[in-house]
Amino acid sequence: MSQYTPLPQQPASTEIDLVALAHGLWQQKVVIGLAAVLVTLLASIYAWFATPHYEVQSVLRPAAIKDLDELNATGLYSLKPEQALRRVGAALDSYDVRLNYFNQHQQQFNVLLRNGRTPEQAFEAFNEKAFRMLQPDAKAQGNLAPFVGIRLTYPRGVDGPEVANGLVLHAINVVREQVIADLNVIIENRLSVLDRKIIVARAAYEAEKSARIARLEEADSLKRAELHDELLALRQELRSKRDNRIEQLSEAIQIAKSLGIVKPTTPSTLGNQTRSASGNIIRTEVNNQRVPLYFMGTEALDAERQALLARSSDDFTNARIAQIAKELQLLEHNRQVETLNSRENEDLFLAELADMRGEAARLRSISLEPEHLNLVRIDQAAQPPLTPVKPKKALVIVLGAVLGLVLGIAIVLVRIALSSRARAGIAVSL
Repeated sequence: MSQYTPLPQQPASTEIDLVALAHGLWQQKVVIGLAAVLVTLLASIYAWFATPHYEVQSVLRPAAIKDLDELNATGLYSLKPEQALRRVGAALDSYDVRLNYFNQHQQQFNVLLRNGRTPEQAFEAFNEKAFRMLQPDAKAQGNLAPFVGIRLTYPRGVDGPEVANGLVLHAINVVREQVIADLNVIIENRLSVLDRKIIVARAAYEAEKSARIARLEEADSLKRAELHDELLALRQELRSKRDNRIEQLSEAIQIAKSLGIVKPTTPSTLGNQTRSASGNIIRTEVNNQRVPLYFMGTEALDAERQALLARSSDDFTNARIAQIAKELQLLEHNRQVETLNSRENEDLFLAELADMRGEAARLRSISLEPEHLNLVRIDQAAQPPLTPVKPKKALVIVLGAVLGLVLGIAIVLVRIALSSRARAGIAVSL
């Protein structure tokens, strides 16, 4: 019986024989080629039958100053071109504005409503992937004119240029309506303030007029009372003087009777009455003393006393009484009060009312037409693209070919490795 002597095992080499590997790959070139062709074919099928996506963009720049002059000239609302551009950009980036446009133009998005998706779901998916805002680089913004834009990536079946341009116009109209609404609110608020000021001015005028009338009437009443008091005092004074005069006359009459003086005489004449007069004598009496009243004689004194007793009023003896009567008559009618009360249009006498009415008329005349309000300038409108942005057919086919070659080589390498391991196992068993 022969004895089996195992052969000594050779240590496995860890080095890769590149020549043998290349030879093995060349022997399996058909497999590599088939894998490359298959993957390239699949890539070609995807490139030709995948839904193409296109890309359009629209760019906005600040409007000219003259385009906003009518708005700024109102003096109520100030909007610079850069501010208007930012507001339109914010509207373009607004989810609510985009959703509102989507709801108003669902016919433009019919292709997105397939697969049983609701309009809200379709818009959510489209909005997340389709829109991208365009803005200048913050680092280079100082060297670039400000602009705002939107880039839209859309599948075939959607009119991308119409959607992009329509969304831009919709955002502009939204901001335009907001500006006009803000302006109208400001105008209404200013008119309300003016109306309140007019009401206050009228009330103040009425109060001032009433106070003025009251002051005039009070002054007249006071003056009238003072004149009546003065008149009463004057009459009382005149009556006292008349009574005193009557007493003086009565006393003088008694003295004149006792002296027998009937006719007016003088002291010297009274002393010479007993002397006989010889010839024609002319006497001149110089006397600086007041002649007593009884020298007037009883006839004159009695006549004056009777006249004073018969007098019913002493008003004519004092000129001031006539003046008082005149003043009292003038106070019967205050022409200033009558003029104030007879005013038919009180507003004519309010100086500030004319200015407030003029301002109110100016505010009501402000009528800003939306089509005349150019907030931005469309620098680049979206145009129909010539080629889709994805899939890029040539690139997909080339990548498919490369991937096929890599896949084929990988398959061959796996086969070579498995084959080598199998041969090594058989050799060990022998």
